[in-house]
Amino acid sequence: MNLHEYQAKQLFADYGIPIPSGRSAGSLAEAPEVASALGGDQWVVKAQIHAGGRGKGGGIKPVSNMSELETAVTALLGSTLQTPQTDSSGLPVNTVLIEKVQPFRRELYLGMLVDRQSERIMVMVSAAGGMDIETVAADTPEKIHTISIDPIVGLQPYQCRQLGFALCLEKNQLGSFGKLLQNLYRLYQEKDCSLAEINPMVVTDSGDLMALDAKLVVDDNALYRLPSVQAMADASQEDVTEHKAEKLGLNYITLDGDIACMVNGAGLAMATMDLIKLHGGRPANFLDVGGGTTAERVAEAFKLILGDHKVNAILVNIFGGIVRCDLIATGIINAVKEVGINIPVVVRLEGTNVEQGKTLLQESHLSIVTAENLTQAAEQAVALAAGSQ
Repeated sequence: MNLHEYQAKQLFADYGIPIPSGRSAGSLAEAPEVASALGGDQWVVKAQIHAGGRGKGGGIKPVSNMSELETAVTALLGSTLQTPQTDSSGLPVNTVLIEKVQPFRRELYLGMLVDRQSERIMVMVSAAGGMDIETVAADTPEKIHTISIDPIVGLQPYQCRQLGFALCLEKNQLGSFGKLLQNLYRLYQEKDCSLAEINPMVVTDSGDLMALDAKLVVDDNALYRLPSVQAMADASQEDVTEHKAEKLGLNYITLDGDIACMVNGAGLAMATMDLIKLHGGRPANFLDVGGGTTAERVAEAFKLILGDHKVNAILVNIFGGIVRCDLIATGIINAVKEVGINIPVVVRLEGTNVEQGKTLLQESHLSIVTAENLTQAAEQAVALAAGSQ
């Protein structure tokens, strides 16, 4: 689960990680109150969306008086912000973060993530902060320094010093950096993060270290034990269909194709999408309805699929292991009747009672095409999708 910058900074503050003075605002009326409470006469207004590159999309606006502040907040709140990390639709801006301008003399990068190859938490730092770390890695990889944390002994002081030296920190800054890094590691573990990123981490004019930006991603599988973090979820930043599928217990990811897939099992779903692509089609989604497929789940899955107006055909690929194929076929028939599908549906069944299932589909007198194998199903779906455009 992604967090907004202001939410991540709330957690940073709880864990003793220095951040600029700032507060969020969800309306134009709140903005002057927030700015007055912060003091000063220079602020920065930052759109809060679940994507990076906000500055490139016009989502970060420095202001130097109340009039400029109100103009910036008015322009951002209620808008849709498109950045290099969003699709062409962008993401809605419902909240802004207002912060006092923080002068600084250096920009650094600090990130913490799970390295799946070593099965350890990895810390990355770079003196090239304020830039896309992907660009730095591609163009000047020597500027990125990493260490892996042994889960038995945790982050060690010598590792903090090693990274501090790599950032060319001054002697009196090494202790502050070590403390900041230890606090971030503690936050990372206690909040079950999969990514923590500070870009930029700045050296202020007074020589202090500060998190000028903040990004946290929390493992969805751990949210059940983190109710305070789960309460920070923002459904407006998610794909509408994906959010609805999550509520229904379905694994759904929206793609940009026109052939919808409904499959039980993640591996089988990936293979189904691969075959559609192999035969010249484009999958419209990843949808895993799970091993214990029921008629109700099939009906809900069809409703989700039909919410995508790009879909020109549906490919159902079910292996009847835990649930018999005849029961699955009955569920498909009932779902097609209930939902009122007017686009081609190709069904490939395999497993227990597969012949009974195929017979039920063929005798349903509905526009359902049965396939003998997955290759044939993919070929039929691609052809039917092209014909219904």
